[in-house]
Amino acid sequence: MRNILALVLTAGAASPAFAASGPFFSLGNTDFVVLLGFIVFIAVLFYFKVPGMIGGALDNRAQGIQAELDEARALHEEARGLLASYERKQREVQAQADAIVAAAKEDAVLAAEQAKADLEKSIARRLAAAQDQIASAEAAAVREVRDQAVAAAVAAAQSVLAKQMTAAQANKLIDEAITTVAQKLH
Repeated sequence: MRNILALVLTAGAASPAFAASGPFFSLGNTDFVVLLGFIVFIAVLFYFKVPGMIGGALDNRAQGIQAELDEARALHEEARGLLASYERKQREVQAQADAIVAAAKEDAVLAAEQAKADLEKSIARRLAAAQDQIASAEAAAVREVRDQAVAAAVAAAQSVLAKQMTAAQANKLIDEAITTVAQKLH
């Protein structure tokens, strides 16, 4: 630990002016030593083909980015195609829905017209039945009036005949009626 502390203090006490003293091409000159170290570093890099590896890595990265861009472009085109497909399907479904609504309205109108026609037929049948019942009632009333008129006429004729007829005339008419009935029965 003391060695590290001493090294730090020595490095802190050294100044750049002391490091660059003497001729440039000597190992005592730190600038020359740094230049030699840099050249050796660059030479090691070229020896191990680090620039080619960095270039290859950059090329691989560029190819990966290009592949991702191509994939993204393809996905974008696919998404556009799907969107267009869904929009087309939505328009088709909307057209079908409009057609269904129009057909339903037409069916409702036809059903209303049919119901109206059925109602008119029903009313006509009921009206005809009512007229038949009225005619039947009129005929029954006419028969009843005739029957009452006949009964009244018979009663009136009976009363008139009873007043005008004598017992001998009545007996004579009864005998004639019996004879007529006997002839018709045999």
